[in-house]
Amino acid sequence: MSVSEQRAQLEELRAQTIMTLEKADTAEEVRQLRSDALGRKSELSGINNKLGSLEPEGRKELGQVINSVRGDIETAIEARLISLEAKERSVRVESETIDVTLPGRAPARGRIHPITQVIDEILDAFIGIGFRVVEGPVVETDHYNFEALNIPTDHSARSMYDSFYIKSDSLEMPLIRAHTSPMQARIMEAQDPPVYVVVPGRCGRRDEPTPNHLSGFTQIEGLAVDEGLSFADMKGTLEVFAKAMFGPHQRVRMHPSYFPFTEPSAEVYVSCFTCEGIGCPTCRGEGWIEIMGAGMVHPKVLRGVGYDPERYTGFAFGMGVERIAKLRYAVHDVRTFYENDLRFLAEF
Repeated sequence: MSVSEQRAQLEELRAQTIMTLEKADTAEEVRQLRSDALGRKSELSGINNKLGSLEPEGRKELGQVINSVRGDIETAIEARLISLEAKERSVRVESETIDVTLPGRAPARGRIHPITQVIDEILDAFIGIGFRVVEGPVVETDHYNFEALNIPTDHSARSMYDSFYIKSDSLEMPLIRAHTSPMQARIMEAQDPPVYVVVPGRCGRRDEPTPNHLSGFTQIEGLAVDEGLSFADMKGTLEVFAKAMFGPHQRVRMHPSYFPFTEPSAEVYVSCFTCEGIGCPTCRGEGWIEIMGAGMVHPKVLRGVGYDPERYTGFAFGMGVERIAKLRYAVHDVRTFYENDLRFLAEF
């Protein structure tokens, strides 16, 4: 191909490229056109690579035309690219504009754990009738966990409390308390009657976790000691609690039971808050739901802390908070409370 023909080809290439450039609607199309028109595989580069085969005069003339065409195309591309990028930026800014009149988005807030909520409600119910809240050690001695509660070493009731003992050189045999009842003896040793306290706290037993039981659980113990307290006083106190916790129409029923540190002892039931005593799946058709154990403080326990059982009487009760929460919120498995599923916890 002659120099004149190549020159005409270059002029046509310049005109065609600029015409295509004017039709480009996006900056991305312009960038692609730059690659097609000026890249190593472009038609312009192909002509430039053939300059070496021309005579010096023709090489000089055609080289000037190539440089002119390349410069014009680069200038046109740059101008078109700046224009389209500015337009796209304007559209993007407009689409991302924030309406400052809209209400702000509040950050996610933490919630009080449902077990803690139930603890607070239980304590409030008893504080309202004159009880005070005390706490005790989670790591207890064998004496307070068992012997001070009328459960000596050879007592068969020890099988009820398969405990977590802690390896120690001490003769006191430390263990994770199996219940909050050890605080009965500790409190009575520390003060004279009258005593009206509730004791919340974590406990542990070597139980296999099930939908109804945990090896690590929360319990609330109650203790009242004064002159003239009777079983009727205990029932009245627990009725007040049941109405505060489960509704004003609640009734309380007691069945005989056995606990080494109370005599007589009872299992405490409330009327089913789902069917109101008629019978349903919640109460297994019985119309009543067990919520705790209770009883009159055993004279041996009173005598062991220096109280005169002929002058003072008292009652004690203990409930599992997870069980109360399970009933309160209609949760089928107490383990759910500790699985840390935020979807579940967000419901409370």
